[in-house]
Amino acid sequence: MTAPATDVTDQPPLRAVRCFGEGNPLYEQYHDEEWGAPVHDEHALYERLTLEGFQSGLAWITVLRKRPAFRVAFADFDAEVVAEYGDEDVARLMADASIVRNRAKIEAAIANARALRALHAAGGSLDEVIWSHAPDRSAYVRPATWADVPATSAESKALAKHLKSLGFQFVGPTTAYAAMQACGVVDDHLATCPVVLRN
Repeated sequence: MTAPATDVTDQPPLRAVRCFGEGNPLYEQYHDEEWGAPVHDEHALYERLTLEGFQSGLAWITVLRKRPAFRVAFADFDAEVVAEYGDEDVARLMADASIVRNRAKIEAAIANARALRALHAAGGSLDEVIWSHAPDRSAYVRPATWADVPATSAESKALAKHLKSLGFQFVGPTTAYAAMQACGVVDDHLATCPVVLRN
């Protein structure tokens, strides 16, 4: 005996799920509203680059949960203010349990604020630097699985080299690629992900 044919219209529609963050409200909001959405504001770009540096070696959700504390600790990521941080500020941040206490990362955040200030003084912008390394998206197809998402790319290697030439620190190719993902320079949401990004 064969099973009776089933009218597909009687079946509930399949619900597309996020490619990450499902079940965690904080992570869901970050996935839906930020990750992969194009960012061009200098302040926001400095924040993303800084947080990606702090994330290195850690789970992103750890940094995401500490983001409010990072904003307090780093003057809401005002690069002009952070650029003036000195040894006392480094000591203060190293004693702040609400953030990631890693001296190299803290010092890099300060050095990067100074590099950004110098870049602005020279008439440049972080927006121009980062987006000048955007890959050709004319034939882009979203990755099918996380195995298809690279940790680095030719563009992220070039971006890391460019940033280092400008005095930025803790910006290797992997961190540069993560920043490119976070800022929408690349869209690595999986093909099955329901999020729709606007340029």
